[in-house]
Amino acid sequence: MRRRASLVLLGFAVFCAALAPLLRWYAYPRLAKIPPNQYQAVVLEAKDATLLDYTGGMQPRKVDKVTIVQTLKGNVEASREIEADAGRDVVVWDTLTSVMGPDGAMVSRIPERYIFDAHTQDPVHATGEMVDGDPVRREGIEFKWPFFTEPRDYLYFDAQTRTSSPVHYVGPRTYRGMDVYYFEQTVPWTKVPMPKKMPIEGIDPATIEQTTGTTLWYTVEARFWVDPVTGAPVNAEQDIRQEMRGGIAAGAPEGRLTAFAGHVTMREDYAKYTRDLVAANRTKVLALHTYAPAGLALGGLALLAAALWLEARGRRPPGGPVSRP
Repeated sequence: MRRRASLVLLGFAVFCAALAPLLRWYAYPRLAKIPPNQYQAVVLEAKDATLLDYTGGMQPRKVDKVTIVQTLKGNVEASREIEADAGRDVVVWDTLTSVMGPDGAMVSRIPERYIFDAHTQDPVHATGEMVDGDPVRREGIEFKWPFFTEPRDYLYFDAQTRTSSPVHYVGPRTYRGMDVYYFEQTVPWTKVPMPKKMPIEGIDPATIEQTTGTTLWYTVEARFWVDPVTGAPVNAEQDIRQEMRGGIAAGAPEGRLTAFAGHVTMREDYAKYTRDLVAANRTKVLALHTYAPAGLALGGLALLAAALWLEARGRRPPGGPVSRP
């Protein structure tokens, strides 16, 4: 019976030893990916901000709060169509950024389509990739870092400027009890297109620059706290400034009108929800990448040791050791 039990244990040990590397280097690269049907909404706020009053004399005014609502919805049908041509797992995110003033009135609304590889988060260039209806060709990442983010600089796409620039790794941090990587990015003053959807009824923003010579300029200092396991930001802050220059702003000091200036942060309830969501997904990724393979390997060694112990006991003669004549 001991010999039979040792063979059974040996079989389980071999099974665990074979399954551990299979799970780590075969299953994990295929199973760790962004789901195509993800939906998420985040509310950001800029308190004590400066906002251009479009209906009250086109003058910048101090307001108690500006609210920014970002919705993200996975487009499963578009993902399948692009996957058929790309030959790999692709995710399509349709996002909408809505900016609202203190009275809840719409200030701007910018749609965006982001197409990327479900495993690596590298951009996938396909028809439909756009920001505010303008076709773009992204380089680098946006919204999310890769799984198991490295402590180094990355190229990050800025939707306002439609360009990519480095987001610099600063160092490790602790955010709400979670070990994260901290990144910073500065986009210098850049001329950007005006949003196609603005609070001025009956005026096409595309014609403002042509008819009045008014241009929109933008700069931002962005900070990200990123979970290195999932690559998901658990927090983000931005110091954003937008100015109108020339044209209708010619009479303002230095020919500039502040369209928006504020420190944008995540609302507290959404900050807590995002942190908890990332922590839950972090456990799932680690279970597939580390915990399960390591547990199988250790379990295989324990089963092998037990099998050898039973085999050694089975080879002993009954009654204990026998003395030589």
